[in-house]
Amino acid sequence: MADEYNYDEMLERLYQRLPKKSASDIRFEPPKLEISHIGNQTIIKNFSAVAAALRREPNHLFKFFTREVAAPASISGKQIIFQGHIPAHTLESKLSNYIKEFVICRECKRPDTTLIKKGKLYFLKCEACGAEASVRTV
Repeated sequence: MADEYNYDEMLERLYQRLPKKSASDIRFEPPKLEISHIGNQTIIKNFSAVAAALRREPNHLFKFFTREVAAPASISGKQIIFQGHIPAHTLESKLSNYIKEFVICRECKRPDTTLIKKGKLYFLKCEACGAEASVRTV
């Protein structure tokens, strides 16, 4: 048979089809929120930098924050302005929950993931191990 492969050739083909592993083994450090309170407003000054560090659409992170803290908010430039005084520890906790649910791979625990929308559903796709898991919509 002309289409026969030996074991080494088949193994090489398999390795070529696997997703590329992340080169670094550096522990993931979530970004720190820069929060200030002005009157009855709470401002996350580095919101777009946080979204970029997490490799997520700012709109997705914005929807998550507004629903989780149940406060009206708006995006102004690179920051979010919440109406109301929201404690910094609450916002940090919400960011930590977002990272656990929408950034960290459930299989290999790495942050090398992307959110993929298939129809009405969202999936967390890991670029390190290839795992795919559904996540709730925001």
